[in-house]
Amino acid sequence: MGRLQDAKNRYDEIPIPEELDLRVRNTIQEFEKRRTPADVIQMEKKKRRNVYMKRSAVAAAAAVVLFTAVLNTNTVFAEEVSTLPVIGTIARVLTFRSYEKEEDDMKVQVEIPSIEMISGETAGFSDEVNKGIYQLCENYAKEAMERAREYREAFLATGGTEEEWAAHKVEIKVWYEVRYQTDSYLSLAVMGSESWSSAYSETKYYNMDLKDARVITLKDMLGDDYIRIADESISTQMKERESSQGIVFFTPEQGGFQGITDETRFYINESGRPVIVFDKYEIAPGAYGEIEFVID
Repeated sequence: MGRLQDAKNRYDEIPIPEELDLRVRNTIQEFEKRRTPADVIQMEKKKRRNVYMKRSAVAAAAAVVLFTAVLNTNTVFAEEVSTLPVIGTIARVLTFRSYEKEEDDMKVQVEIPSIEMISGETAGFSDEVNKGIYQLCENYAKEAMERAREYREAFLATGGTEEEWAAHKVEIKVWYEVRYQTDSYLSLAVMGSESWSSAYSETKYYNMDLKDARVITLKDMLGDDYIRIADESISTQMKERESSQGIVFFTPEQGGFQGITDETRFYINESGRPVIVFDKYEIAPGAYGEIEFVID
């Protein structure tokens, strides 16, 4: 309850732009017109469970009511909520669900983000994105826990003790980072890691045009000739790193870099440039980890 209260306090301290306040009020008015008696009953139950909201400032309370209404349309109730900075007056990134579990000296920490759109016209897009993010996070946590249980069984079966197992400090973590945000664009990284094995780490990037409610591609950022531009930039940077850093990249014959595809992962950095990311072992030995190239 303390973390939830802290999250609420941080939310209340965020300045609410005048345009956002107007949109929130207009949305609430439309919601009031459309809701049914069943909706009223459900919201009254929600209000009784969240009496602390009644003490919020007027503008903050309006935003919280809108957010609660949005959460009620989702299939999974948010156990606690915290906020990151507002993305203009179009969207807000929230921690939709956050929890920790411990089992047999194995710890799981999960934070699942949600993109909440202020405009109703783009809500359908964010709903689909949020559904994919939620499934990705929960599936990773579930599968990672299954791997950890198998690891523990094998460890004990081969002579390891409970005390030695506890010393391993096995941790599973699922979290997210906002890599770039403006009034129009959002680049979000959702990550999963397992402390005992880097082989199962996973990162997925979500690059979005918030105004047009669509996914941003490399073609959008680099133009029609995006493949040539990206390939030439990466090839040049690889040669520079081989010379200055001693990095040994795989040759094309060894399965190394042969050009980007539409499946190539990227995010947008703080300068608004695309950063292409290659998995560990994809274009170089695993000791180098993930390798990134900023495309100017």
